[in-house]
Amino acid sequence: MKKYRPTTPGRRGMTVVSYKKTLTASKPHKPLTKGGKRDVGRNNRGTITMRHRGGGHKRRLRDIDFKYDKRNIPAKVETIEYDPNRSGFIALVLYADGERRYVLLPQSVAVGDTFIVAEDAPLKPGNRLPLAKVPIGTFVYNIELKPEGGAKIARSAGNYAEVIAHDGGYVNLKMPSSEVRKVPEKAWASIGEVSNEEHKLVVLGKAGRSRWLGKRPTVRGSAMNPVDHPHGGGEGRGGRGHRRARTKWGKPSGKGQKTRTPKKYSNYLIVRRRKVGKKR
Repeated sequence: MKKYRPTTPGRRGMTVVSYKKTLTASKPHKPLTKGGKRDVGRNNRGTITMRHRGGGHKRRLRDIDFKYDKRNIPAKVETIEYDPNRSGFIALVLYADGERRYVLLPQSVAVGDTFIVAEDAPLKPGNRLPLAKVPIGTFVYNIELKPEGGAKIARSAGNYAEVIAHDGGYVNLKMPSSEVRKVPEKAWASIGEVSNEEHKLVVLGKAGRSRWLGKRPTVRGSAMNPVDHPHGGGEGRGGRGHRRARTKWGKPSGKGQKTRTPKKYSNYLIVRRRKVGKKR
């Protein structure tokens, strides 16, 4: 991490990731990038469906390979790059057949290292193989929820899931959220942990830096009027007046409340619910 001298109130305590020690390229590979308009929390009618999003620096989209459909062809890491659309670093890799692709970079993998996507791949960071071939206790990332479905789980900076059991055609994974979930053993996963583990230690330091990231201000419910929020109103600073914390729409939220849909389609795959609240 890089810290700054407290030359201004915003600089005091501000930290950033030391990119110069890790990144090897300053510009992306142009054939694998494209522009586009971000939805900034709006749907196709322009209605806000996710609050606190908007603005931010202009970004170019990198075409990241989450399908990993090039099997049994070794690939070599050419560059390590920053991606404004995700927290982990990405790598430009060159396959032995001459094709280049962007992939999510795991920890401890450097420029010049190689990896392979194969059913009999060795257990080395970056290699990808079916979960049925991964032994208990191994850390994996870029995990598929169903075979050939593309990587969906453990893709954020520093994240990984742990293989804790093989049982009846499924593999039990301990997720980053502490939930234990069953995933089909024919689904594929990459060995290792996602890069940029220092991301969680970043201190933004000032409101403007949040705006650069496309985050708009969040207003507390207790600062609103009763018509605007269940926590609003009251003389002075009153308590929320309810047993449970609520969202703007009256649903339970955070602070140890269970918010998972009771009849969610994947309930039968959950072995142990995630731990919620401050005592997690």
